[in-house]
Amino acid sequence: MADDDQVILLDFWVSLFGMRVRIALAEKEIKYEYRNEDLKNKSDLLLKMNPVNKKIPVLIHNGKPVCESLIIVQYIDEVWKDRSPFMPSDPYERAQARFWVDFIDKKVYLPSVRLATTKGEEQEAAKKEFFEVFEILEGELGDKPYFQGEAFGFVDILLSTYTCYFHTFETFGNFSMEVKFPKITAWTKRCMQRESVAKTLPDPKKMWEVVMERRKGLGLD
Repeated sequence: MADDDQVILLDFWVSLFGMRVRIALAEKEIKYEYRNEDLKNKSDLLLKMNPVNKKIPVLIHNGKPVCESLIIVQYIDEVWKDRSPFMPSDPYERAQARFWVDFIDKKVYLPSVRLATTKGEEQEAAKKEFFEVFEILEGELGDKPYFQGEAFGFVDILLSTYTCYFHTFETFGNFSMEVKFPKITAWTKRCMQRESVAKTLPDPKKMWEVVMERRKGLGLD
């Protein structure tokens, strides 16, 4: 694509889904305009560009909107295919990557949210589910540097966004990611050595403060 393409991202800075897109854009070294949305007072542009779901993130490429984070990351990979591919070239390996992308998208988010925004038995149930999911991911990662092997790819982009919340999960769940999931922890450190990840993810302590405000709003603390 041409370097003078107009790319705008409508997003909200704490959104895990928006972070996926920002990491993908950074990996491809795509210049874009970032617009942080007020989700309590959504802009006319957001409502126009995503009239169905009215949600962020929305990527606007030369005036045309692309919605939903997974679709946006795939779109970025297909349009700017000459730079840092996110998916393997082998069809079977690509199918496996899609499986783990789907697994992360469906299995990680809800127990993570419940772990950070509940207490008592509900929180213990969320912690148990969180452990079960990450034990599977720890096993899949194994001794590979990244989930797709030697190259940082689509699966890594998705899961890496959760790492800025690990401090929060540890605090409320009363456990250590490094002790419980040493391979995921080592992988997290490798991801954070990448400029695309390090510059995108907010400070974990800042995310903890965001969650604390959320818990207060729910009357939990």
